[in-house]
Amino acid sequence: MIKKLNMTKFCANLAFLFPERNLLERYQLAKDAGFKAVETGFPFGFEKDEVVKAKNAAGIQQILINIYTGDVTKGELGFAAIPGKENEFKSSIEKTIEYAKSLGAKKIHIMAGKLDGCPTEANDCAYENNLRYAVKLLEKENILGLIEPINSYSVPNYYMNSYEKAISVLKRINSPNLRLMLDIFHLQLIKGDITHTIQQLKEYIGHVQIAQAPNRNEPNTPGELNFKYILDVLSKEGYDCWIGLEYKPLGDTKEGLQWIQELGYNL
Repeated sequence: MIKKLNMTKFCANLAFLFPERNLLERYQLAKDAGFKAVETGFPFGFEKDEVVKAKNAAGIQQILINIYTGDVTKGELGFAAIPGKENEFKSSIEKTIEYAKSLGAKKIHIMAGKLDGCPTEANDCAYENNLRYAVKLLEKENILGLIEPINSYSVPNYYMNSYEKAISVLKRINSPNLRLMLDIFHLQLIKGDITHTIQQLKEYIGHVQIAQAPNRNEPNTPGELNFKYILDVLSKEGYDCWIGLEYKPLGDTKEGLQWIQELGYNL
């Protein structure tokens, strides 16, 4: 029998859910909605102590945090694959590890960055060298680093946009502290073939996120994906860790969570 997920295995992505309030307030809103855990992007505009206080006051667990990506107003989405930005990458991973430790997060999404043109050998070299540097730090802190292919519709010119490329890097670095972030939304827009891809990649998966495709709304909204089926596949293939809800609510976030019960899971 396929083991059913329950609400304790869904974590709210606070970069997307509860958009009507600021990040600090979203911790309590997530708790009030029934969540036991959250994930976030890097908390731009807030000091570490402020975020820790909000998280602790809500009595909620932090699963994941994104790496500091640089100046998002300039379109920066990380430095890992950007030659000449090695010092910025080192500073960003070190800073994020400190945030993760303070928040109790055991996963960090390491973002690769956007390119001006096509990827070059210099980008490949910078990416792998920077990940090797990060892995040494992550191993010491018992934190899992995650790399995520992101589709070119959502983020044009993002370096890491291929599952084949991601797995190749994971195999070369070969560390238990570096794994794949499998966002089903991105998977559908990059290559589809959800079932077989999950089966092929399951040994590399460190975290899963979900959203309907192509509009990135609630999993039960009209779209290309059948999440009742997909969540069963994940469970059948042995994934029993947290699933991040990284979607754009069509309306009120809490009301939109009705999809969880509709698909046979528990609030």
